[in-house]
Amino acid sequence: MIFNKLKKFLVVFDSPELDCAPVFSSGDVVSGRVVLELFGETKVESLKLHAEGFAKVHWTESRSAGSSTAYTQNYSDEVEYLNRREVLLQADNGELTVLPAGRHEFPFSFQLPEETLVTSFEGKHGSIRYWVKVKLHRPWCPVRKIKKEFTVIEPIDINTPSLLAPQAGTKDKLARTWYRNFGQVSVTAKIDRKGYTPGEVIPVFAEFDNATSRSIVPKAFIIQTQTFIARGTMKQKRSVVATLCGDMVSSRTRETWHGRAIKIPPVGPSIQQCRIIKVEYMLKVCVDVPGTSKLCLELPLVIGTIPLHPFGSRTSSISSHYSVNLEWLRMAIPEQPEPPPEYSSVVTEEEAEQRNDCVAPPPAEDLSGIMERPLMAFLQEFRFRPPPVYSEIDPNPQPPHIRPRCMTC
Repeated sequence: MIFNKLKKFLVVFDSPELDCAPVFSSGDVVSGRVVLELFGETKVESLKLHAEGFAKVHWTESRSAGSSTAYTQNYSDEVEYLNRREVLLQADNGELTVLPAGRHEFPFSFQLPEETLVTSFEGKHGSIRYWVKVKLHRPWCPVRKIKKEFTVIEPIDINTPSLLAPQAGTKDKLARTWYRNFGQVSVTAKIDRKGYTPGEVIPVFAEFDNATSRSIVPKAFIIQTQTFIARGTMKQKRSVVATLCGDMVSSRTRETWHGRAIKIPPVGPSIQQCRIIKVEYMLKVCVDVPGTSKLCLELPLVIGTIPLHPFGSRTSSISSHYSVNLEWLRMAIPEQPEPPPEYSSVVTEEEAEQRNDCVAPPPAEDLSGIMERPLMAFLQEFRFRPPPVYSEIDPNPQPPHIRPRCMTC
């Protein structure tokens, strides 16, 4: 006698591309089918689907309450973005449904909320995930469950006035030790816009004026900052995702960059609309002065999904205006990419001191200015198609997460 009559139980999403998982955004219809393959005739009470989407954060911190007392403080929060239920199979009179042996398919379809969702994300201290969970109820058998995630990408169109605006700044510093002045160093930098998409090259225009008695080395970095917020406290992860190193600037001389190129790697888009998770980028132009702290100039970046239209987006067609660029999901990464520097190597001593023991400010609409001490950096790369959209390279990799398998009855 065959006690387990269930041969196959899976969820299949409808996708326009056979070899690529579907990607959705706010207002889209998510459709697919639940597939059951049975060895023999099976009685079923119900087959139910539950679609959910959550942003969740969690981390712990050790606290000291004295010389001999210590405790662990937990921080967690969550935001719900999706909650839909659908009954795929259930008799109206409460009786059992008898399914014959063979393959059975149960289609499903639901619409994502029209209000803006948040892009799928996977981080060290939090995640933004969307999934469908299906439960199969049978008499005298444990409930069989199956869960499958899907990806949500909220389009960010860089063809908007705020993201097409040039970004520029200047900064200077007196290079000195506690007993001696070496002279002044100044940095002026400019980029032609604030918004870019993965794979693009950012031309950096900069001028480095070295009035000191020592040589200096100019560098530029693209830095990603992930911010996790819970209970008025935050945790941040910073990483250097791209590096540009210039030539040494001799004493009493000036160096100019006429559009030196730094390429954006296949990173995920900026996340700005989530209350508890932020993903932000900046271009950091630094000068390393021997014998003193660094001079750094920061220019904000927004990584979008809809690329710049030809001719500055003024003559492109309306249809191309809404075409989301998802090429960053498929970009290949070299087998052994050159490791970027640690974030701690590009942060100034003043910044490091200011970011120690930082507490999140009261909730506000714009949290883009939140700063905290730098933690161990990690680089996000997309080696596989989603989900999840984000992945991490951890200096101390842990064994991959193993999803629990469905138990047989």
